[in-house]
Amino acid sequence: MTLPNDIPLAKLQFYVTTPYSCGYLPVQLAQSLIASPQHLVDAPTYNGLIQLGFRRSGKFVYRPHCELCNACIPVRLPVKDFKPTRSQRRAFKQHQSLTATIIPLTFNEEHFALYSAYQIARHDGAKDHETAEQYRNFLVQSNVESMMAEFRLDGDLKMVSVLDIVGDGISAVYTFYDASDAHASYGTYNVMWLTEWCKANNFDYLYLGYWIKESAKMAYKQKFVPQEALIDTEWVPIALTKLL
Repeated sequence: MTLPNDIPLAKLQFYVTTPYSCGYLPVQLAQSLIASPQHLVDAPTYNGLIQLGFRRSGKFVYRPHCELCNACIPVRLPVKDFKPTRSQRRAFKQHQSLTATIIPLTFNEEHFALYSAYQIARHDGAKDHETAEQYRNFLVQSNVESMMAEFRLDGDLKMVSVLDIVGDGISAVYTFYDASDAHASYGTYNVMWLTEWCKANNFDYLYLGYWIKESAKMAYKQKFVPQEALIDTEWVPIALTKLL
């Protein structure tokens, strides 16, 4: 995949990070290609970058750029063609009592408490390592059009989804939820809700980030079909389970 060279992407510079521990594949080192300077990555520029497989983490816009690995595959869901399975429809119906509210991107102590608990429960996080500053840098800072979808049940916060609005759809930046209920299917419900929200707002795609075949954390993405994957420089319909 070539570097962006059209306006306004040509005003950016790109640099490769030093190797760091991969968060998805054990004993693997990862590298990222970072778009710089951050303040020039506004909404129109990001619209072009996401078409080239970039994602956002706070004010950093990046894509994987590993020397010996190409396991990270950008994927998106064409929402008008989405065919939910029976279990996905059941999960959507199960959580119809949730009340969804779109709010501005902002720091909230209640959100941070839910995020910290989620990290501990689902991602081997340690309470002492989840600081408010890290949370702000990760999810509350943005140079593009971003917002939060807040989900409550009888007033209690159950889930928060951070979203970016791009030219042809929505990019799901990150979602965290109450992981203490073993019978809940909040993650599946969230993707289902986002597809409905996309259609209601006349968006074509829900960008789901990267899919990695060997990562159990990413396995849920392949259950939402049909999908498109960015292969070389082209978004193509593809079955994720057939990708090497």
